[in-house]
Amino acid sequence: MGGVLAIGFLLCNLLLLFDTSFSHPLCIDSRAPSTLSSPLKFCSYNETACCNSTEDLQIQKQFQTMNISNSGCASLLKSVLCARCDPFSGELFTVDSVPRPVPLLCNSTVSANSSQSIQEVNDFCSNIWDTCQNVSILNSPFAPSLQGQAGLPVKSNVSELTKLWQSKADFCNAFGGASSDGSVCFGGEPVTLNDSGTPIPPHGLCLEKIGNGSYLNMVAHPDGSNRAFFSSQQGKIWLATIPEEGSGTAMELDESSPFVDLTDEVHFDTAFGMMGMAFHPNFAQNGRFFASFNCDKEKWPGCTGRCSCNSDVNCDPSKIGSDNGAQPCQYQTVIAEYSANGTASQPSLATSAKPSEVRRIFTMGLPFTAHHGGQILFGPEDGYLYHMMGDGGGTGDPYNFSQNKKSLLGKIMRLDVDNVLSEAEIDKLVLWGNYSIPKDNPFSEDPELRPEIWALGLRNPWRCSFDSARPSYFICADVGQDLHEEVDVITKGGNYGWSFYEGPYVFTPPKSLGGNTSRKPTDPIFPIMGYNHSEVNKKEGSASITGGYIYRSETDPCMFGRYVYGDLYAGAIWAGSEDPENSGNFSSSKIPFSCGRDSPIACSSVPDSSLPALGYIFSFGEDNRKDIFILASSGVYRVVRPSRCNYTCSKENVTAVATPGPNGSPSSHATWLSSNPSKNVVLLFSSLVLLLLSFV
Repeated sequence: MGGVLAIGFLLCNLLLLFDTSFSHPLCIDSRAPSTLSSPLKFCSYNETACCNSTEDLQIQKQFQTMNISNSGCASLLKSVLCARCDPFSGELFTVDSVPRPVPLLCNSTVSANSSQSIQEVNDFCSNIWDTCQNVSILNSPFAPSLQGQAGLPVKSNVSELTKLWQSKADFCNAFGGASSDGSVCFGGEPVTLNDSGTPIPPHGLCLEKIGNGSYLNMVAHPDGSNRAFFSSQQGKIWLATIPEEGSGTAMELDESSPFVDLTDEVHFDTAFGMMGMAFHPNFAQNGRFFASFNCDKEKWPGCTGRCSCNSDVNCDPSKIGSDNGAQPCQYQTVIAEYSANGTASQPSLATSAKPSEVRRIFTMGLPFTAHHGGQILFGPEDGYLYHMMGDGGGTGDPYNFSQNKKSLLGKIMRLDVDNVLSEAEIDKLVLWGNYSIPKDNPFSEDPELRPEIWALGLRNPWRCSFDSARPSYFICADVGQDLHEEVDVITKGGNYGWSFYEGPYVFTPPKSLGGNTSRKPTDPIFPIMGYNHSEVNKKEGSASITGGYIYRSETDPCMFGRYVYGDLYAGAIWAGSEDPENSGNFSSSKIPFSCGRDSPIACSSVPDSSLPALGYIFSFGEDNRKDIFILASSGVYRVVRPSRCNYTCSKENVTAVATPGPNGSPSSHATWLSSNPSKNVVLLFSSLVLLLLSFV
């Protein structure tokens, strides 16, 4: 009996491993496609592509050396080679993490619910076989690998497909595949996805207030429970318990008993303080966590580091002058590691941590007193630490730090904090602290880049997040200057244009740039969403974006899959939708928001308005159930069921909300269901199998 149950449980768990991949424009080298100034001459791409003119010429030369005599076959092979330029080439040429010599060829009709365009209905793999099977192809890309499957090809001379493969079935088994709900295949033309039209925005966003404190950061506890860490700009971190949605109770947080107090090191002012925190993915076992903050070297001896204005970037600190009474690099940005080890029997049970640094990860002096970002995040798939850094301040980035590849200002960095280097190695690499460099950072392809850099051309990234359902969607909000606030999908080596562009608009700096003036970016990546200052805060005369999350909770099913973000001045919240799904094409619209009458803590209203008085929207947060929270100056608010604010959502009644397990934390199945709604059927089937087996 026990063996039967074990086998049944194993089979059910194997079912849970099957996951649907998701498509979005991404090149083979993990970079975003580039916007073409003019169409490619050989390959049929004219707007965005993963090739430039040089690579287009290389593909043309490769095609010519194949010496294909049959015109029909030549046309098909040309399209196959040119698929490397397709904006979806990253997925076409990589299946199950295995690189392929040719794209995945469509070899069956597209399913009715596929995201891929109906243009791919042709059995393209069979078409290639039927047309080219007896045609000589020099150095055929269809040569079988040593394993006899579609892998890296062995060198071949003039060959026909019939000499390489026994049958069409064998050929298409190796090179073919169908377009499913979440993946794409190549059908002879640039990949296109179905366009269902502009999505209808939700009727409104319903909030409940569960806390009165003002916090800058929220991080779900890595143990998967219903707890989360909150930090203040002053430098304290608290551990809180999040109540059930609709329970009528506020979150449990004792302001008098912080998890850790770092206020002795943190310099707090309007634009300074503790800007970020991150808990190691294995925190429940190793107790490691990290804080990102600013310090004043005149007040704390431990605040010391190189100035970001230095000879490497042709910047002289003595010529900058003071800013708001501060000398250049008087203030520093710091990432330090701390530990909860030794404060409880195991780190996951710790309710306090030691305030002494375990290791200084990063220290860098700031040229001015603004635009220094400071958020830190661990990548959900690679485990590396991402550090968001603004351009350092000054109107129009006066020293062009954002475009300077030798400067870390105006960048997103990607650091390995698990592999410790010796002091000699750190000095040799001229690093800014104690970390190592991931080998696949963009510097491996662009030696001009500082090795820490993952992306560049940002002004002041203020709140980034990874989509919990599709971690390749790394989305950041970037604060604008005079005109536009933007939302970007961050990709490896991506250049987001500042200060040559402010969002989609050409930016003209008020004076000539100092430093090493880089040339204008040739392939800037423009925002997926955003808004002009004229749309909001007319009284203040300015705006400042606060980035959020792609909503993945089942609490409000009408918000599912939408990117939620807001403005600092709390006058507007937007929901961004992607259409076609997984295409990378977004549109956004303002959505009404209000507070439920049954909110655990009563919400006050803005005078002469129906809006709840949030004050300032500092940040957004996400817990382990994927519910989204707004961290505002007036308190902590959670997005709840729309019916609690009398908003209509036709999907609300058919969706169950995850409930906590007996220990006060979400059960593993509840957490999994909440974050993976597409697998409900598998979960129900698995539960049924276990139920039947229990009666055997």
